[in-house]
Amino acid sequence: MPLQLGREDIAGAVVLVVKDGKVLFAKGYGYADVEKKIPVTPDGTLFRPGSTSKLFTWTAVMQLVEAGKLDLDRDVNDYLDFKIPATYPQPITLRNIMTHTAGFEETIKSLWVPTPSDLKPLREYLIEHMPARIFPPGVTPAYSNYATTIAGYIVQRVSGESFDDYIEHHILNPLGMQHSTFRQPLPDNLKSLMSSGYTVGSEPSKPFELVQPWPAGSSSMTAMDLSHFMIAHLQDGKYENTEILKPETARLM
Repeated sequence: MPLQLGREDIAGAVVLVVKDGKVLFAKGYGYADVEKKIPVTPDGTLFRPGSTSKLFTWTAVMQLVEAGKLDLDRDVNDYLDFKIPATYPQPITLRNIMTHTAGFEETIKSLWVPTPSDLKPLREYLIEHMPARIFPPGVTPAYSNYATTIAGYIVQRVSGESFDDYIEHHILNPLGMQHSTFRQPLPDNLKSLMSSGYTVGSEPSKPFELVQPWPAGSSSMTAMDLSHFMIAHLQDGKYENTEILKPETARLM
């Protein structure tokens, strides 16, 4: 890792391996902040794992399936307060969304926004930025941040909690992930732990990115926190004494 960081001009990185329900190896390399020489640590440095965020959204969906509040094979329009046009005879389902076969064109417009005040509520974003449906559902794999954001909005509508609150109350807090959040900008208690973002380590850092379709990619987490989630999924929904999914639900997921 030190060789790779030096050769590729990377500021810092973290590696964590889990095995048999425990952390086998965890180590930080390089700097979370190059200028201030703050080292990366597995439990004290927040990184942004990007689209790994989607797994939290889909875990939330599966919790609501388990509770009988969602059906993986029902038309998602039944759960929305706006309508996805019927381009094809087959409706889009949550099963399509979770297997990236909803059939939407992928778009990058407004994936990131410049300031917190530019972040729109999920409903507004979904209505304004609905992409074209270019494949029938369930046929062609086509990655979709938009479709995952629909799933996050459905979680919000069906649970009665804001998406960020739901993820905290039902996944992050039960798993003891105290240094993790989907919130943007970061809560005050986590700001000092956030690694600076670099294109390359030898150049100045970039500002914290604001992800508009946040159920698809806005999480900020430490590697140690993320290990709790990894272990839960590797152990059929259970981490230590906490069960976030029943074994049969975890296996279905």
